[in-house]
Amino acid sequence: MRNTQACLHPNTEVMEALRASPARGEVVMLNLLRFRAHADYAHTPSLAPGEPISGQAAYRKYMARTGAILARRGGEVVFLGEGGAFLIGPEQEQWDLAMLVRYPSREAFLAFIEDGEYQAVLGHRTAALADSRLLPMNPRALK
Repeated sequence: MRNTQACLHPNTEVMEALRASPARGEVVMLNLLRFRAHADYAHTPSLAPGEPISGQAAYRKYMARTGAILARRGGEVVFLGEGGAFLIGPEQEQWDLAMLVRYPSREAFLAFIEDGEYQAVLGHRTAALADSRLLPMNPRALK
């Protein structure tokens, strides 16, 4: 059954648990993204381009404007790839883009998303996406 509620922003309770987590060291964020056919700037009209654009184009604007902020916080995109249908998973669930972003720590990730410059361009991400998933992961060695 398809999720009828789009997920575009962090869950408050999970965000607080992330803040309180005793885990140390780097964190890698798995991003799964589904784009809107047409970007929706209804919540941030000041960011809207002069003419309609696709969700994918709006996400490119978001990435272009957040790259330097990410680097300043010690983060980096380590993988970016086109998505599609799952080999194992709900057959009706598809993602347009998958991305792995590594941060040196949870604190660095939190500093990134709370950065005022980041907050000023976040509307491009919201306008771009129909749905998303963000999964924080702690790297570990296989034993």
